[in-house]
Amino acid sequence: MDFRGEKTLPREDEYEDNGTWIWISMATESRLVLSHVVGERSQKSSDQLIKNTAKKLSSIPLFVTDGLKFYIKSLRKQYGKLKQFAPTGKRGRPRSPKLIVDELLKYAQVIKIRAEGKLKSVVKRIIFGEGINSKMISTSYIERLNLTCRQDNNRISRKTIGFSKKAEELDHQMTLYFACYNYCRKHRSLKYKDETGITRLNCPAKHAGLIDHVWCLHELLVYPYHKIQTYY
Repeated sequence: MDFRGEKTLPREDEYEDNGTWIWISMATESRLVLSHVVGERSQKSSDQLIKNTAKKLSSIPLFVTDGLKFYIKSLRKQYGKLKQFAPTGKRGRPRSPKLIVDELLKYAQVIKIRAEGKLKSVVKRIIFGEGINSKMISTSYIERLNLTCRQDNNRISRKTIGFSKKAEELDHQMTLYFACYNYCRKHRSLKYKDETGITRLNCPAKHAGLIDHVWCLHELLVYPYHKIQTYY
Protein backbone atom coordinates (compact mmCIF):
# COMPACT_ATOMS: atom_id res chain seq x y z
CA MET A 1 0.00 0.00 0.00
CA ASP A 2 1.12 3.50 -0.73
CA PHE A 3 -0.56 6.39 1.04
CA ARG A 4 2.18 8.95 0.58
CA GLY A 5 0.91 12.47 0.25
CA GLU A 6 -2.59 11.54 1.41
CA LYS A 7 -2.92 14.50 3.78
CA THR A 8 -2.20 16.99 1.00
CA LEU A 9 -4.82 15.62 -1.38
CA PRO A 10 -8.11 17.48 -1.86
CA ARG A 11 -11.23 16.06 -0.25
CA GLU A 12 -13.90 17.62 -2.44
CA ASP A 13 -14.13 14.45 -4.52
CA GLU A 14 -15.41 12.46 -1.55
CA TYR A 15 -18.80 14.02 -0.88
CA GLU A 16 -22.19 12.36 -1.14
CA ASP A 17 -24.76 13.70 -3.56
CA ASN A 18 -28.41 12.65 -3.73
CA GLY A 19 -28.70 13.69 -7.36
CA THR A 20 -28.81 11.19 -10.23
CA TRP A 21 -25.43 9.87 -11.33
CA ILE A 22 -24.45 7.20 -13.86
CA TRP A 23 -21.71 4.91 -12.56
CA ILE A 24 -19.84 2.96 -15.25
CA SER A 25 -17.21 0.22 -15.24
CA MET A 26 -15.32 -0.85 -18.34
CA ALA A 27 -12.55 -3.20 -19.45
CA THR A 28 -10.04 -0.80 -20.98
CA GLU A 29 -8.26 -3.35 -23.20
CA SER A 30 -11.42 -4.10 -25.19
CA ARG A 31 -13.40 -0.91 -24.34
CA LEU A 32 -16.17 -3.24 -23.17
CA VAL A 33 -18.69 -1.66 -20.78
CA LEU A 34 -19.13 -4.21 -17.99
CA SER A 35 -21.79 -2.59 -15.85
CA HIS A 36 -23.58 0.63 -15.03
CA VAL A 37 -25.66 1.88 -12.13
CA VAL A 38 -28.05 4.83 -12.12
CA GLY A 39 -28.22 6.22 -8.61
CA GLU A 40 -27.01 8.68 -6.03
CA ARG A 41 -23.37 9.45 -5.40
CA SER A 42 -23.27 7.23 -2.34
CA GLN A 43 -21.72 4.10 -0.86
CA LYS A 44 -24.77 2.06 -1.88
CA SER A 45 -24.34 2.89 -5.57
CA SER A 46 -20.61 2.20 -5.42
CA ASP A 47 -21.22 -1.18 -3.76
CA GLN A 48 -23.73 -2.11 -6.45
CA LEU A 49 -21.36 -1.19 -9.29
CA ILE A 50 -18.47 -3.22 -7.87
CA LYS A 51 -20.75 -6.17 -7.15
CA ASN A 52 -22.22 -6.13 -10.68
CA THR A 53 -18.77 -5.77 -12.23
CA ALA A 54 -17.30 -8.66 -10.23
CA LYS A 55 -20.05 -10.95 -11.55
CA LYS A 56 -18.88 -10.27 -15.11
CA LEU A 57 -15.23 -11.11 -14.43
CA SER A 58 -13.52 -14.50 -14.40
CA SER A 59 -10.52 -13.15 -12.46
CA ILE A 60 -9.48 -10.14 -10.40
CA PRO A 61 -8.09 -7.37 -12.65
CA LEU A 62 -6.37 -4.11 -11.83
CA PHE A 63 -9.02 -1.61 -10.74
CA VAL A 64 -8.36 2.08 -11.38
CA THR A 65 -10.72 4.88 -10.33
CA ASP A 66 -10.71 8.53 -9.38
CA GLY A 67 -10.24 9.55 -5.75
CA LEU A 68 -13.82 8.98 -4.62
CA LYS A 69 -13.65 7.36 -1.20
CA PHE A 70 -16.53 4.92 -1.71
CA TYR A 71 -14.59 2.59 -4.01
CA ILE A 72 -12.13 1.47 -1.33
CA LYS A 73 -14.88 0.24 0.97
CA SER A 74 -16.75 -1.40 -1.92
CA LEU A 75 -13.67 -3.35 -3.02
CA ARG A 76 -13.03 -4.41 0.56
CA LYS A 77 -16.56 -5.77 0.80
CA GLN A 78 -16.37 -7.60 -2.52
CA TYR A 79 -12.88 -9.05 -2.28
CA GLY A 80 -12.38 -9.21 1.46
CA LYS A 81 -12.66 -12.16 3.83
CA LEU A 82 -13.38 -11.98 7.54
CA LYS A 83 -10.48 -13.47 9.48
CA GLN A 84 -11.33 -14.95 12.86
CA PHE A 85 -8.70 -15.07 15.60
CA ALA A 86 -8.39 -18.06 17.89
CA PRO A 87 -8.88 -17.49 21.64
CA THR A 88 -5.62 -16.91 23.49
CA GLY A 89 -6.86 -18.15 26.84
CA LYS A 90 -5.82 -14.89 28.47
CA ARG A 91 -8.01 -12.49 30.37
CA GLY A 92 -9.63 -9.60 28.54
CA ARG A 93 -11.77 -9.02 25.51
CA PRO A 94 -11.02 -11.41 22.60
CA ARG A 95 -9.57 -9.97 19.45
CA SER A 96 -12.23 -8.79 17.00
CA PRO A 97 -12.44 -10.36 13.51
CA LYS A 98 -10.57 -8.44 10.81
CA LEU A 99 -11.49 -7.98 7.14
CA ILE A 100 -8.55 -9.14 5.03
CA VAL A 101 -8.43 -8.10 1.37
CA ASP A 102 -7.64 -10.78 -1.21
CA GLU A 103 -3.91 -10.69 -1.97
CA LEU A 104 -4.68 -10.77 -5.71
CA LEU A 105 -6.60 -7.49 -5.56
CA LYS A 106 -4.84 -4.55 -7.18
CA TYR A 107 -6.36 -1.10 -6.97
CA ALA A 108 -5.05 2.37 -7.71
CA GLN A 109 -6.47 5.89 -7.90
CA VAL A 110 -5.87 8.84 -10.18
CA ILE A 111 -6.44 12.11 -8.32
CA LYS A 112 -6.51 15.36 -10.26
CA ILE A 113 -5.73 18.47 -8.25
CA ARG A 114 -7.34 21.63 -9.57
CA ALA A 115 -7.12 25.25 -8.47
CA GLU A 116 -9.04 28.21 -9.88
CA GLY A 117 -10.59 26.00 -12.53
CA LYS A 118 -7.24 24.74 -13.85
CA LEU A 119 -5.54 21.36 -13.55
CA LYS A 120 -2.42 21.75 -11.41
CA SER A 121 -1.19 18.20 -10.99
CA VAL A 122 -2.14 14.52 -11.21
CA VAL A 123 -1.39 12.13 -8.34
CA LYS A 124 -1.34 8.34 -8.83
CA ARG A 125 -1.91 6.45 -5.62
CA ILE A 126 -1.68 2.67 -5.13
CA ILE A 127 -4.19 1.42 -2.55
CA PHE A 128 -4.04 -2.38 -2.79
CA GLY A 129 -1.44 -4.64 -4.38
CA GLU A 130 2.20 -4.44 -5.35
CA GLY A 131 4.19 -4.29 -8.58
CA ILE A 132 1.66 -2.15 -10.42
CA ASN A 133 3.10 -0.42 -13.48
CA SER A 134 2.43 3.32 -13.16
CA LYS A 135 1.66 3.48 -16.90
CA MET A 136 -1.36 1.27 -16.28
CA ILE A 137 -2.78 3.66 -13.68
CA SER A 138 -5.00 5.81 -15.87
CA THR A 139 -8.65 6.83 -16.15
CA SER A 140 -8.34 8.24 -19.68
CA TYR A 141 -10.50 5.56 -21.32
CA ILE A 142 -13.41 5.84 -18.92
CA GLU A 143 -13.24 9.64 -19.14
CA ARG A 144 -13.41 9.41 -22.93
CA LEU A 145 -16.36 7.06 -22.60
CA ASN A 146 -18.13 9.62 -20.41
CA LEU A 147 -17.64 12.22 -23.15
CA THR A 148 -18.90 9.81 -25.81
CA CYS A 149 -22.02 9.14 -23.76
CA ARG A 150 -22.75 12.85 -23.43
CA GLN A 151 -22.20 13.43 -27.15
CA ASP A 152 -24.45 10.54 -28.19
CA ASN A 153 -27.19 10.77 -25.60
CA ASN A 154 -29.28 13.90 -25.20
CA ARG A 155 -30.63 12.65 -21.88
CA ILE A 156 -27.28 13.14 -20.17
CA SER A 157 -25.92 16.12 -22.10
CA ARG A 158 -25.06 19.15 -20.03
CA LYS A 159 -27.80 21.81 -19.90
CA THR A 160 -30.25 19.59 -21.77
CA ILE A 161 -34.03 19.82 -22.01
CA GLY A 162 -34.21 16.14 -23.02
CA PHE A 163 -33.54 14.71 -19.56
CA SER A 164 -35.35 11.66 -18.18
CA LYS A 165 -38.09 12.37 -15.67
CA LYS A 166 -37.64 9.02 -13.93
CA ALA A 167 -34.39 7.29 -12.98
CA GLU A 168 -35.86 3.91 -13.91
CA GLU A 169 -36.48 5.01 -17.50
CA LEU A 170 -32.97 6.48 -17.71
CA ASP A 171 -31.58 3.16 -16.52
CA HIS A 172 -33.48 1.29 -19.26
CA GLN A 173 -32.28 3.71 -21.91
CA MET A 174 -28.65 3.46 -20.76
CA THR A 175 -28.90 -0.34 -20.79
CA LEU A 176 -29.92 -0.25 -24.45
CA TYR A 177 -27.25 2.34 -25.25
CA PHE A 178 -24.42 0.32 -23.69
CA ALA A 179 -25.66 -2.89 -25.33
CA CYS A 180 -25.48 -1.15 -28.70
CA TYR A 181 -22.07 0.30 -27.78
CA ASN A 182 -20.70 -3.15 -26.88
CA TYR A 183 -22.16 -5.27 -29.68
CA CYS A 184 -22.90 -2.97 -32.62
CA ARG A 185 -20.62 0.04 -32.52
CA LYS A 186 -17.24 -0.21 -34.23
CA HIS A 187 -14.35 1.38 -32.36
CA ARG A 188 -11.50 3.08 -34.21
CA SER A 189 -8.96 1.99 -31.60
CA LEU A 190 -9.88 -1.68 -32.12
CA LYS A 191 -8.34 -2.12 -35.56
CA TYR A 192 -7.28 -5.43 -37.07
CA LYS A 193 -6.47 -6.86 -40.49
CA ASP A 194 -8.60 -9.61 -41.96
CA GLU A 195 -7.32 -12.57 -44.01
CA THR A 196 -7.10 -10.37 -47.11
CA GLY A 197 -5.04 -7.72 -45.35
CA ILE A 198 -7.82 -5.15 -45.24
CA THR A 199 -8.02 -3.07 -42.06
CA ARG A 200 -11.28 -3.65 -40.18
CA LEU A 201 -12.78 -2.26 -36.99
CA ASN A 202 -14.02 -4.36 -34.07
CA CYS A 203 -16.76 -3.60 -31.61
CA PRO A 204 -15.86 -4.12 -27.92
CA ALA A 205 -17.76 -7.40 -27.56
CA LYS A 206 -16.06 -8.97 -30.60
CA HIS A 207 -12.64 -7.79 -29.47
CA ALA A 208 -13.31 -9.39 -26.08
CA GLY A 209 -14.25 -12.68 -27.78
CA LEU A 210 -17.92 -12.65 -26.74
CA ILE A 211 -19.25 -12.71 -30.33
CA ASP A 212 -17.77 -13.68 -33.71
CA HIS A 213 -18.91 -10.66 -35.75
CA VAL A 214 -20.11 -7.12 -35.26
CA TRP A 215 -23.86 -7.19 -34.81
CA CYS A 216 -26.36 -4.95 -36.54
CA LEU A 217 -29.05 -3.32 -34.42
CA HIS A 218 -31.65 -5.85 -35.59
CA GLU A 219 -29.53 -8.76 -34.32
CA LEU A 220 -29.17 -7.06 -30.96
CA LEU A 221 -32.90 -6.43 -30.57
CA VAL A 222 -34.04 -9.96 -31.50
CA TYR A 223 -31.31 -11.98 -29.77
CA PRO A 224 -32.36 -13.76 -26.53
CA TYR A 225 -30.36 -11.57 -24.15
CA HIS A 226 -30.30 -14.22 -21.39
CA LYS A 227 -28.11 -16.44 -23.60
CA ILE A 228 -25.30 -13.91 -23.91
CA GLN A 229 -22.13 -14.90 -22.04
CA THR A 230 -20.68 -11.72 -20.61
CA TYR A 231 -17.81 -13.10 -18.56
CA TYR A 232 -14.59 -11.30 -19.38
